[in-house]
Amino acid sequence: MAIMITIRLSRPDEGDRVIEIWRGAVDATHDFLTPEDRLAIDEMVCGFLPRVPLWLAVDSNDYPLAFMMIDDRHMEALFIDPAHRGAGIGAALVRHGLTLHPNMTTDVNEQNDQAIGFYEHMGFRRTSRSPIDGQGRPYPLIHLEYSN
Repeated sequence: MAIMITIRLSRPDEGDRVIEIWRGAVDATHDFLTPEDRLAIDEMVCGFLPRVPLWLAVDSNDYPLAFMMIDDRHMEALFIDPAHRGAGIGAALVRHGLTLHPNMTTDVNEQNDQAIGFYEHMGFRRTSRSPIDGQGRPYPLIHLEYSN
């Protein structure tokens, strides 16, 4: 049975749930991170994520299942609760983002093959590669841009 979702902006009181989604998704998909880097990134994310505006995918009870963060036309984050991966929620968020920013860009860790495949399936194309991530860590990034 498909889950009916609604996409809406986050509220300030949803920070704990957003962090819970982020942690679950990272633990399920980012096994390439060293334990030290995972902890350092967690501390950084907990410091800002609950306070930034996010697009949430919520179920019929208004419970957040996933979130997306867009800055200008760049998707900075897309994380889905691991219990709801593969249900089309990420695709729905990306489609919503594309209605707002038709030339949306994003970056994906090169080690995250599933995410790269997802974005390419959604119509993104690789534009370049960086040997390090945005914090200077040795996790190469693939830069993608949507092209219809």
